[in-house]
Amino acid sequence: MRTRSTITLWFLLAAIAAAREPQPKVIRARDLGIPFDGTPGQLNMITDVAGVEVGYTTLIRGQGKLEVGKGPVRTGVTAIIPRGHDSLNDPVYAGMFSLNGNGEMTGGHWVEESGFLEGPIVITNTHSVGVARDATIDWRVKHGAADNTGYWWSLPVVAETWDGWLNDINGFHLKPNDVWNALDSAHGGAIEEGSVGGGTGMICYEFKGGNGTASRKIDISTGKNAPKRTFTVGVFLQANFGRRAGLTIAGVPVGKEIPGEVYKEEAGSCIAVVATDAPLLPHQLKRLARRVSLGLARTGTVSGNGSGDLFIAFSTANPKVANPDQVTHSVETIPNDLMDALFAGVVQATEEAVVNALIDNHDMTGRDNHVVPALPRDRVRELLKKYGR
Repeated sequence: MRTRSTITLWFLLAAIAAAREPQPKVIRARDLGIPFDGTPGQLNMITDVAGVEVGYTTLIRGQGKLEVGKGPVRTGVTAIIPRGHDSLNDPVYAGMFSLNGNGEMTGGHWVEESGFLEGPIVITNTHSVGVARDATIDWRVKHGAADNTGYWWSLPVVAETWDGWLNDINGFHLKPNDVWNALDSAHGGAIEEGSVGGGTGMICYEFKGGNGTASRKIDISTGKNAPKRTFTVGVFLQANFGRRAGLTIAGVPVGKEIPGEVYKEEAGSCIAVVATDAPLLPHQLKRLARRVSLGLARTGTVSGNGSGDLFIAFSTANPKVANPDQVTHSVETIPNDLMDALFAGVVQATEEAVVNALIDNHDMTGRDNHVVPALPRDRVRELLKKYGR
């Protein structure tokens, strides 16, 4: 007969053994040999832009028939902090673009008016925007956004896509603590993709969608023999859009080769965040945000009527330029004539981020036993060979 101490020791040894077991390798688009243009950053993620931090809270519980208020729950929240926790109250230059406005991104009017993004970007499901917005304000206040300087208001950027096919979206399961957890846990370095955070219940091209990210290193110079400067552009997106037949990967009509249907009509959206360390002004960042559209188009979407496709771009360069204690500030920027390489980097990183969201994923069963399959990786490999890619 086992004693309590024996059982405890057994569980401890089992836990140690499990920790030593090799973890399953994360599979991303490049691991399948999918060719992409451009040179990625070290991690090929938005966090290649120094200072950018990303955090998640993922909520998965319950199964079977939908009971509003009980589940099943397949949702979450994502937080992106432009300059990281150490510089929470140092705004960044930013610009926004709406490809199709059937969606929400709160605080957008002030970004457009002021040219600054003040605080984090939070992304969740459509019916949790309110709680996420309020929780973000509360979090910012407790981190010093409202102090003796008289800064007593906040218009945070909170965006959404709809996860109601898999999630009890009208059950309002996301709570303030979940938003706080995503904000507090945000970090640099490698981040997860696929069905995590705000992307948990999302569907892309009628395969399991969610979060995807990629980056590009950009060299800019004034001529052949002139010195160059290297910058990074990173894209993060919550992918919840597209009809199966449209899916195109590296020019291959993958959606037509793997037919199937989840929806009767397009009912999704895409929120994209572009980060760069290139010194750009707000109107230039708006131009960068527009280029997300071209990257999405490469993957096959037409941005249907029901698709809320909203994009925001920010630059981590030019710190402390919003400081009102100084009458003037010196600002560095890049001439418009030298921006083409940055435009190309956004298009390339956006395309790859969408495919990463599809590849680094798994089948999911949600409310009312709705099943959304993951994009089959082996079939994608076969199609790349078939089409000589």
